[in-house]
Parts: sequence; structure tokens; C-alpha cells
Amino acid sequence: MPIIQVTLVQGRDEAKVQGFIREVARVAHAELGAPMSAIRVMVNEVAPQRFAVGDVLKSDPATGAGP
Repeated sequence: MPIIQVTLVQGRDEAKVQGFIREVARVAHAELGAPMSAIRVMVNEVAPQRFAVGDVLKSDPATGAGP
């Protein structure tokens, strides 16, 4: 049984996240041959002020240095 966990920063459209979950399950089914009924996909959302790259929080104002 594949168990797939994905962590995203909060703020995406709910429909987009749900579509992503469905697509991840379809890819697992196609590539691993796992039955859909055995696939588990979990998305954990993290608040932007709780996620950082180095010492730069996702909630910090953009610096113009790129994505």
C-alpha cells in the first residue's frame, strides 16, 4: 500500500490541492501498479510563517531576488 505524504505551504486554491491529490494517486497507480483502493495520499499544509529556506521565512516580504 503506497502512502504518499506531501507538505505544502498554505495558500493554494482548494480545488488545485484536491486535483493534485487525485493526480498523485493516478501516477502511483500507473507507475507502481498499485490498486487505487490501496493508495493513500496526504497533504500537510504549513503556515508560511512556519516554513523557511535557510533563515528566510515564506512569510517574509519578497526581496526581488527570484522565486
